[in-house]
Amino acid sequence: MPKILVIHGISNQYGGEHELHGAWFPAICDGLARAGNHGLPKPEDCACPFYGDLFRPLGSLSSSTLPRLTDLGPDEALLLEQIWMSAAASETSVPGPQEFEETLIWAPRVVERALASLAKSSYLANLVPFQFLGDLRQVVFYLNRSDIHTQILNRALKYIDQETRIVIGHSLGSVIAYEALAARPDVTTDLLTLGSPLAIRNIVFDKLTPPPAAGSGVWPGQVRNWTNIAATGDIVAAEKKLEPVFGPRVQDFVIDSGWDAHSSTRYLNTIQAGKAIARALA
Repeated sequence: MPKILVIHGISNQYGGEHELHGAWFPAICDGLARAGNHGLPKPEDCACPFYGDLFRPLGSLSSSTLPRLTDLGPDEALLLEQIWMSAAASETSVPGPQEFEETLIWAPRVVERALASLAKSSYLANLVPFQFLGDLRQVVFYLNRSDIHTQILNRALKYIDQETRIVIGHSLGSVIAYEALAARPDVTTDLLTLGSPLAIRNIVFDKLTPPPAAGSGVWPGQVRNWTNIAATGDIVAAEKKLEPVFGPRVQDFVIDSGWDAHSSTRYLNTIQAGKAIARALA
């Protein structure tokens, strides 16, 4: 079994495990090199379980068909609100909800305004806002559809055993990584979360398994060290720090990743990620 497990996030439905490995393994090695580690792992030490096919066109959950405004549910509207506020806080070019008279509630006109504002985000410069919203819905589907939740979680769990040294989760993958390690209290390993939406209340945080206790997140299984990295311009990581909700054992880092702030490789090749991975492998 691999020592390093990397779980992907949204917008990967058109990729695959081998393609992701081809991009992520070199980025992991670069991060280790930045951290001064010269004993690099082997390609077979890293695995990238894939679940994006569950969101491809042939399924009803695909984001290839652009969502209609009237199709949005309450959780999707709340998540869109969080992303909108996060983008507005990161970029002055994005007008935030507070600049409009209406309180943001679910309504086609308000959602349309949110998407029009997000279109001014540099992160979404090369994306159709509706396409981004379609991909963003994958978070809601994972947390609210038990059938999809089980299939995705099982694909990650089959790679986790006593040989696992670190589980890395990017974007939605951080939620999957958290729940997978919570489900394996017999495995002692490290956790690295990148661009994580874990701390977004109501839509994500309050729907985790195990559920929060007295307003605080439950520590996932036998995780030894938990490192969380969020980029300043990453609008998916609307709440940059996880320590306030999961406790002081989480080590938070806020970094600058340039215009492509949610990029998985830009997270993996940082010195902060390299140090976390090196510690786990030592």
